[in-house]
Amino acid sequence: MSTSADLVIVLKKELKAAQMTYADLALALGMAESSVKRMLARGDMPLSRIDAICRALKLDFADLAQRVADMQPLLAGLTEAQEKAVVADKKLLLTAICVLSQWTLEQITHSYRLTQAECIQYLAQLDRIGIIELKAMNRYRLKLAKTFRWRPHGPVMDYFRDNALLDYFSGGFDGDGEGLLLVHGSVSRSLAPSFFERMQRVAQDFAQQHQADQKLAEKDREGYTLLLGMRSWEFEAFTALRR
Repeated sequence: MSTSADLVIVLKKELKAAQMTYADLALALGMAESSVKRMLARGDMPLSRIDAICRALKLDFADLAQRVADMQPLLAGLTEAQEKAVVADKKLLLTAICVLSQWTLEQITHSYRLTQAECIQYLAQLDRIGIIELKAMNRYRLKLAKTFRWRPHGPVMDYFRDNALLDYFSGGFDGDGEGLLLVHGSVSRSLAPSFFERMQRVAQDFAQQHQADQKLAEKDREGYTLLLGMRSWEFEAFTALRR
């Protein structure tokens, strides 16, 4: 949906909330009612006209802009170029992972060797990339959907495979709430996708619980990384023994 279409939707909602009719707005703007209807139908208005509508609705222009921004669709994934930008700098990648976990600027700088100025710089980069919307007082709004996933064969997952996979699996997986399951079997090719769909639901449940638990105190939360995978595979050493 375009920004102009979102603007019209927001303005119509504000008209309804203010209990104003098109005739009322036309009178406030010094326009014919039919002209107001055409203007809103097109959604193509100069800034001066939008400002006049805000005054008629007793609506702050900044609030209007924020409501339009909030209607922009959240991203379920990034482009190849966006992911390349994220992995180009380790500190930027670290900051990206932190914002995905909804960390504040203070939490990031307290936990990692990043100065406040550096962290603000990286937050600004993430804003330009499109991952967050940077707000006043260095707060931000995450612009990623709950279904967000890194590209399966994109720069971030390639970086993980090359630099973090062995480190991840070197752990004992024996702490509280930890575990590692390895299951092998032969199932119907037609049923295999349904198992992957279940895995996706588990990932979604994990992401939703992460969002819900942000209201808890930091001492009551622990950082976990859930890694799910399924593929048609045979251990190389076994393949070498095949006839």
